[in-house]
Amino acid sequence: MDVEQILAFRLARSGLASRDARTLAEAASCPASDFSRDAALLAVAARAEGVTRESYDAATDSGELVVAHVARAAIHAVAPDDFALYGRALVATDDDELGVQLGRQVQGLAAEHGFAATAALDEVAEATRAAVAGGARPDKNELHAGLRERVSKDLMPWCKGCGSHHVAPMLWRYGVVKAGVRLDSERRYVPGRPGRTPAASGAVERFLHFYGPSTVGEFAAWAGIAKPHAARLWKQVEGELSEVSIGNARGRPGGKANGRAWALTRDAGELESPVDAAGVRLLPPGDPYLQKTNRPLLAPDAELRKRLFRPVASPGAIVEDGRLVGLWRVKAKGRQTAITVEKIGRVAKADLEAEAGRVAELRGAAGLVLEVA
Repeated sequence: MDVEQILAFRLARSGLASRDARTLAEAASCPASDFSRDAALLAVAARAEGVTRESYDAATDSGELVVAHVARAAIHAVAPDDFALYGRALVATDDDELGVQLGRQVQGLAAEHGFAATAALDEVAEATRAAVAGGARPDKNELHAGLRERVSKDLMPWCKGCGSHHVAPMLWRYGVVKAGVRLDSERRYVPGRPGRTPAASGAVERFLHFYGPSTVGEFAAWAGIAKPHAARLWKQVEGELSEVSIGNARGRPGGKANGRAWALTRDAGELESPVDAAGVRLLPPGDPYLQKTNRPLLAPDAELRKRLFRPVASPGAIVEDGRLVGLWRVKAKGRQTAITVEKIGRVAKADLEAEAGRVAELRGAAGLVLEVA
């Protein structure tokens, strides 16, 4: 199986083969990162017709669309039915594996003060529930203030950036995950309704549904869990998987050339004949199609990959019919939105203008200034 087939399959499964009348929840069935401003809004609008900021905010406030800390404790937009699967279900219950999720800072605090990672997370999750009870709706700073009143000092190191003590970053974020708390359109924390926590092995199947064929290591990185934890979940569904050999497409270098990976057996037909994609999309940084597992396939040139996928301030990606054809950046210019495009392939300016205009409208701009290099 070649790289082009895999990218076409993943593009279609991420919802980008065509923009149609799907619901906001359906458009977010593959979790859409909201790390950068409006990223999840733009990702959803790239997949569903008729999305406006007003409809997106209303869906977020009502819970029709859930915006919350889930996989990797990062903020994503997800379908309500998947809130627990991508959130609570992926929180480790083993102290060592949870320590990997919470990171070195929390592991160091645990070693220094002699607490268990699971006990610390339970304490922070309970404090988080209390902080959002009774209609409090705290913003991030108010949430931290509420946690300071309820969490032991050992869990609150000094933060130079904030100039105060607060719960260690990954610990409070995972506390929000375990507490089942979500965000409203004003970025305030409110009680969610994640429902009963499903079997975490279901996340393996979802990952392969969107990103197959793939590997255990790639699933671990996407889910933000320790490799032994990922391997255990993977083993629970291995009866549903088939091994796939991956080769280059027309001599294209990079990616998983001549590698081995696994896909859901039931996806064999679509992998062999993926749906054709049509149209131009301006994808925001963190879009589901731009996740780590796709990057070496989408941008096999290492230098291009460095420019497109930066640790901070990444540009967005422009795809036409699923192919990477450019990079884009956006900034406010008075009441207008200024979008700068760097083309790396052929794409019609009229198509760029149409999509850039959509981005500007979603950002609430009075107009668009488009520069194409």
